[in-house]
Amino acid sequence: MSRRPRTSHPDMPARVTIRDVARAAGVSLGTASRALNRSGPVSEAALQAVERAAKALAYAPDPIAQSLRTGTSGVVGLLVSDLANPLYARIITAVESRLQREGYAMVVGNTHNSKAQEELMVDLFRRRRVDGLILGPCEVERAAYLEEISRELAVVAMDRDFGASGSGVHVDHFRGACEACRYLLDLGHTRIALMTSDAALRPGRERIDGYRAALAERGVAVDETLVRASRSAMDLSFSDALALLSARNRPTAFICLGTRILSGVLQATRQTGHRVPDDVSLVCVGDGDLPQLYSPAITTISWDLEAVGTAAAEILLRAIGSGEDRAKATEPRGQPVRLTTQLVMRESCAPPPASKT
Repeated sequence: MSRRPRTSHPDMPARVTIRDVARAAGVSLGTASRALNRSGPVSEAALQAVERAAKALAYAPDPIAQSLRTGTSGVVGLLVSDLANPLYARIITAVESRLQREGYAMVVGNTHNSKAQEELMVDLFRRRRVDGLILGPCEVERAAYLEEISRELAVVAMDRDFGASGSGVHVDHFRGACEACRYLLDLGHTRIALMTSDAALRPGRERIDGYRAALAERGVAVDETLVRASRSAMDLSFSDALALLSARNRPTAFICLGTRILSGVLQATRQTGHRVPDDVSLVCVGDGDLPQLYSPAITTISWDLEAVGTAAAEILLRAIGSGEDRAKATEPRGQPVRLTTQLVMRESCAPPPASKT
């Protein structure tokens, strides 16, 4: 019994192949392949004939065939904890823009701040043979895990811990938290609440350390009930803020991570009847629409999100292009790129009520 030839769907045009290009150009298949891939000697006349034929036929190389031939996919994976976070949107756009200039496509995944989901997505990307990975913070950060992955493909850590042979981009959250706390202390606040991700994550650990350091500089004892470090920075944190503001010895200022926690604190101030900044001062870690458009506008600890994304992409491109044997690599692949923060002062901070004249 003879097999029926494979045909494309009647509503879909047949895919143009390199054989079609060779036939239209009047050259052999091998010549067409060398001309299109710039992989060997081809006469100028043949090269021009192949290029004209490819353009006329709207020929596009088969990415699967290219991947098999070159051992690369031209695709990079990026994992973040929360795609709904507006801060990530700007970083993702910057990464994509830089990668596209080098001809790479990008696939973005959401870990939902879950270790299990991150491992699932990393495994999926590995099986899809991406050329590299950029990994943002997650609920559990194991340097050994990144070391394991980096033996197979290029990996860049974005604001998270990595091992001696890894590489990544870090924001100086210690300095940011320290500067914000000093600013509030200068206004006369000593009851300052810090609401952040917990110390299991590098950014949370640095913020807590910076907060403690600033208080210690001024001889202010740390009240541990004012440090609210959540396992998930994506929590609304309304209940924590409400409990703090309802206490007899309530905080007079808050340093809040991101717009979701800031939203919870603002909701709690409204419910308890506290006004910003007359009754309570607010500083948000990370800038965005809410801190800028809220009235009064919220003072923020800001950093260049586009620079974070561009730096992560640059490091990854260098790692992909190095051609090193990752399984045998033992030397460090470079120090992390460290980006500074700045305090953007707006209208949400004032001296505490007791100190106002």
